[in-house]
Amino acid sequence: MTNSEKYKQTFMVLFGVKEQELQKLTYQGVDAWDSVGHMGLIAELEETFNIMMETDDIIDFNSFSKGYEILRKYGVGL
Repeated sequence: MTNSEKYKQTFMVLFGVKEQELQKLTYQGVDAWDSVGHMGLIAELEETFNIMMETDDIIDFNSFSKGYEILRKYGVGL
């Protein structure tokens, strides 16, 4: 599984969304992506990609698309 597939899969499993919904997915855009869901997402991504995000990046991670940009900072190619 590629990094891009892992990234997409994480969102689909955690938030119960379909792949075609991902590009427009934003924080609090679905019920499951609330503050608790957000921390679960960050924890899952950190474990999946073996990284530790800085607090500012965790706060700025407010959409599926923004996540690509943030993960690139940690050397994760998507």
